[in-house]
Order: sequence, then structure tokens, then C-alpha cells
Amino acid sequence: MTNHVEAAAVRPLTLAWVRRHLKAGERIVGAETLHGGATADMRRLTIGTRDGVTRRLVLRSFVAPTRQGPAEDLLHREADALTTLTGTGVPAPGLVAVDPTAAHCEYPSLLMTYLPGRAVFDDEGLETRLPLLARQLVAVHLVRPAIRPREYVALTTADTVVTPAHADIAVWAAAIDVIRRPAPRYEGRFLHRDFQPGNVLFDLPPEDAAGAAGARITGVVDWAAASWGPADLDVAHCSTTLALLHGPAWGLRFTEAYRQAGGMLAAAADERLYWQVRAPLAFSEEVQWVAQPWCKAGRTELTTRAVEERLDAYVTSLMDAPA
Repeated sequence: MTNHVEAAAVRPLTLAWVRRHLKAGERIVGAETLHGGATADMRRLTIGTRDGVTRRLVLRSFVAPTRQGPAEDLLHREADALTTLTGTGVPAPGLVAVDPTAAHCEYPSLLMTYLPGRAVFDDEGLETRLPLLARQLVAVHLVRPAIRPREYVALTTADTVVTPAHADIAVWAAAIDVIRRPAPRYEGRFLHRDFQPGNVLFDLPPEDAAGAAGARITGVVDWAAASWGPADLDVAHCSTTLALLHGPAWGLRFTEAYRQAGGMLAAAADERLYWQVRAPLAFSEEVQWVAQPWCKAGRTELTTRAVEERLDAYVTSLMDAPA
């Protein structure tokens, strides 16, 4: 075990488990912490091969309770999703091994292949990245799994929404009333459930650091919430994230970009609105938690207050949009 591995704090039982899943003649020669994982510790492992070259793997360990549910359930779902996506053309990691109950590791863990690229949160270049995101999400929704993942779970209720300070109370009350209705009938699709810029990796040419011409998607990661449900849910979640990162207009633009890429949303305007407002209302319960990683990624202007204001503006734009 190298000092570099020790520095990344990969625990002894977990290291032993990883080693058992390496190819003959391979060894762990390095490890480093990956930042940005909101629910788990992430490590990038460098593997030395028998031929003298290296390859990389990613280790995901749930070291604390998560908002999404038990770690065992999340890792089972991620492992199933990665298996489902093999050979589909969706650039997802490949599953190497999973220990969902921590039978071998200190904590529930999953080992997968490494994908190059990085998440991009900059405003610059978004005009070009937006259609790439939309086309990628359409491709996800075209996946037809042999075994369906579990049905989606709503992330908020009308009674748990947190109306931001200084928001238009009447507008928010009307939005909350929308989700008091029964969920519309829908045609089920394979969903990521957290498809947003933080979980999409881009390859950006050196001369194009913000991701304009020449940018391409190299990976879609974090499949622990993969579900079965309406495409509208994934679209609304990504739209809301874009609205908070870049301004409310970008949320509406993503919805249109998804349609232009061939994606199918609910046919009736009232049904579309139901799914559209459900996402930002869910965000209302965790604005501070959402804003923190963006600040750490360099978007220091996105304070909790700034994100709340954009959230309010986006809900207002949805409620004011023509049918």
C-alpha cells in the first residue's frame, strides 16, 4: 500500500476487497479523493497492470446516512442500473463489484470503472452544452431495461414545501395546490432521477475551457436513484437545476431543448405543469444543501439567498407560462 493510498484514507478492509476484484497481476498504486459527491465518499484508484500501464477505477462508499434512503438500497439500484446500461450507448461507468451490506468493507461500497471528463457549472458555453444535455437525457429515456427499476418516489409533498422568504405567497400557494392533485397517468421510462450538470461529465478542448464548440459528453454518473416513471420528472429536475445555476430562463429552455431532441413529455398542459412544479417545490426543502457544492465548485455568488431568489423566480415563471 503506497503512501498515496494511505493519504486518501481508503480503509483496510475496503482495500482488501478492492484487491480481490482486480485482474491477475494488478495492484493499487495510488488513490485520491474525488470532490463533489454529495452522498458518499468517492475515491479514484490508480491500478498498475502487469504490462506496466495504469488504469483507473472509482470507489464509492456510503459512510453516513443519506437523504435518499438506506445505502444498501441505493447501491443495489446503482449496480442494477450500471448493468442495465452496459452496451446501450449511454456513457455510464461499468460495474466491477458491489458490497451493499458492508459484508466485506467498513462501509457499503461500490467499485466501478472510471470515466474521463469533468462536471461544468460555468455560465459560459451553456448555449452549446444545453442541447448536448437534452440529447443525452433523451438517450437515457430510450433505454428499455429487461427488469424495470423500482417506481419513482416523490421527493416532496404539498405539506413539506418551504416557501422562500420574500416569495410571492399567492404564487407559491397556487403551485402547491397543483401537486395536491393525484399524479397524472404516464408512460413509464427509465429515469436517472438526478440528471443535472453535476452528474454529467464533459470533455472540453483546451482552448474552450467553458465548454462551447467542441465540447462532448463523456459520462453520466451517480445512478443510485435510477427509477421507473415519467420522463417529465427527469426533465423537470434538470430544468430546475439549470434555473438555479444559470437563471430561470434556462430551465424553460432546457424543456424545449428536450422536445427538440425528440423527447416526449406529457401531452396535456396541466399534466406537464404538475411535473414541472413538483421539482422546484422539492428543491425548496434543501436550498442550503443544494447551494453548498456549487459554492465549493467556484460559483461563490450562488449563496443560499441567491438560490432561493432564483427558485422563487423559476416557480413564478412556470405558473405564469402560457399553457
